[in-house]
Amino acid sequence: MARRNDSSDNLLYAALAGVGICAAATAAVRWSRRFDFEGKGVLITGGSRGLGLVLARQFALEGARLAICARDPQELTYAVDDLAAHGVDVLAVPCDICSQDDVARMVGEVVSHFGGVDVLVNNAGTIAVGPMEMMTVADYEEAMKTHFWGPLYTTLAVLPHLRSRGGGRIVNVSSIGGKVAVPHLLPYSASKFALAGFSEGLRAELQKDNIYVTSVFPGLMRTGSPENAFFKGQHEKEHTWFHVSDAMPGLSMSAERAARQILRACRVGRAEIVLSLPAKLATTLFALFPGISTQVAGMVNEYALPAPGGIGEMRAQGRESETSVTQSWATGLSRAAAERNNERSNVRANVGT
Repeated sequence: MARRNDSSDNLLYAALAGVGICAAATAAVRWSRRFDFEGKGVLITGGSRGLGLVLARQFALEGARLAICARDPQELTYAVDDLAAHGVDVLAVPCDICSQDDVARMVGEVVSHFGGVDVLVNNAGTIAVGPMEMMTVADYEEAMKTHFWGPLYTTLAVLPHLRSRGGGRIVNVSSIGGKVAVPHLLPYSASKFALAGFSEGLRAELQKDNIYVTSVFPGLMRTGSPENAFFKGQHEKEHTWFHVSDAMPGLSMSAERAARQILRACRVGRAEIVLSLPAKLATTLFALFPGISTQVAGMVNEYALPAPGGIGEMRAQGRESETSVTQSWATGLSRAAAERNNERSNVRANVGT
């Protein structure tokens, strides 16, 4: 019996030693490819508000030279003012990333200004919330253009400059919806799945060029985005569940904390990062029990989420779908984030017009 115990102990010690060696080797590799953002050219799509703006502030603290792009010139103006108030000089270029020609023009301006690009953050996003019955082909096309074709266009435009500089970083902001499909978010989830697959394959192909691609999978995050999201069907009810969930401590995380974790992952060239404990639990449970997870999601869809109806296939922005609940203490953290992260710039721009 003693010999069996000794043998078991030896196997345990060997296994622990193996785990320790693997962990140490992983840490050593990550340390060896640490990326210093000081003086580096960083391009952030969708950088005028929300997570993109928060990421811009974080990169600025690291001494990076910043370029941001977005479709709305007015939002970009507010973002430049915000960053200037933080002592940050930034190049802001209006651009529709759904247009390959527009992306080529924008990247050309950034390269001309900075002499190159070292980090690309594909962050621009759009979201439409509602039952599958209310979603149109146009909703899917818009989501795919924004979350897949846009990152593809920017990546193709930036790659020659990353290679000419001997390497760099690409960060693709997908979503927990790009790992686990979420009811009432089908166009969003489908397009984020597409981005996740592109990002994973891209990493494998670009490692030889010393270019490390990081896939980011945020869960619910307090950026203030419900202000600018689109809602279909019973839009007020859809906005209420989405906004309250987005604002709930424990279920959602702050954009500032998320941005810091994204920068750390980008710095060491991590393959992927899942943000927030609920998101990590959801991905783990789905990987272990896909059938049960989908069945639970189906029950939530059937018994908890709003039925089709309301405005049907039409869509309304979050600010057009407010209720007494979404304007109460229940969404206070999200509304504060909207003010802080430029999600209400359209409201300010329209005052008095």
